[in-house]
Amino acid sequence: MKVKEIAEAAGVNPDTVRFYTRENLLKPTRNPDNNYQQFDAEDLRRLRFARKARQLGFSLPEIRQILDQADDHHSPCPMVRDVFQHRLAEVEREIRELQQLRKRMTAALAAWQDMPDGTPDGHTICRLIEHWDDPAPCCGASEQNEE
Repeated sequence: MKVKEIAEAAGVNPDTVRFYTRENLLKPTRNPDNNYQQFDAEDLRRLRFARKARQLGFSLPEIRQILDQADDHHSPCPMVRDVFQHRLAEVEREIRELQQLRKRMTAALAAWQDMPDGTPDGHTICRLIEHWDDPAPCCGASEQNEE
């Protein structure tokens, strides 16, 4: 198979095939007649595997490790479970952080609805950001006269 053919068979674009080839995850031979890269069924299997692993969040170095272990006739499954368990915990932490960010953003947007626009005056840059979480109203005359 040529680059375009293996790409179509795996459901990826030709650049993905070229990338994995440069990274030595695929090992095509060269056609002696035209010097084109020739991919075989094993390359297709590895390409489909790499695509699925990426969809699950595995990094390129991790995919390389998995394939290397398989190439050495060792089961990569224990490593896959371990990496995946750690990755899942990391994703769950990131989701919690994003949920907290969403709450802050929602609160800020709600607070900004009642806050007047301000012009930078040498003491402030943007009152919306500087005062969104103040317990008291931010933009009263007394605050502006404190200097």
